[in-house]
Amino acid sequence: MTVRRVSPQEAFELLEEGHVHVDVRSVTEFENGHPAGAYNLPLLNSSPHGMQPNADFVRVFVAVFPKDTKLVLGCRSGGRSLRAAHMLLREGYTTVVDQRAGFSGAGGPFGQVVEAGWQAAGLPVAHEALEGRSYAELEARVKEQ
Repeated sequence: MTVRRVSPQEAFELLEEGHVHVDVRSVTEFENGHPAGAYNLPLLNSSPHGMQPNADFVRVFVAVFPKDTKLVLGCRSGGRSLRAAHMLLREGYTTVVDQRAGFSGAGGPFGQVVEAGWQAAGLPVAHEALEGRSYAELEARVKEQ
């Protein structure tokens, strides 16, 4: 399965056309700034032992988003969101787009930024999740079902 990958600007345009942005970074990363209007559903969680897989990622995703939802996934630099996109395609999602360069930008082999991310591209950034879009709220919604 091939994942369509787009620039931050192209992702923004897709959002304006009705796609839903899901930020797959950790809760802490999301709270430190994210694309305005994004949902937070971490692929990995922060732990005292570093980043650990979120065992509930697919379960919560499937419970919250119908499989025909038009999705744009983003992370810090593009790696986690690409991995999540492949997972969701295997789960039967039909429209999954990965935003290259993530929120912070894609880096080269020597740490240089080779593609500006969402924030550096000057796209809308928020520090508070819209109601119902934080990971805690998404998890709670799934537990209520």
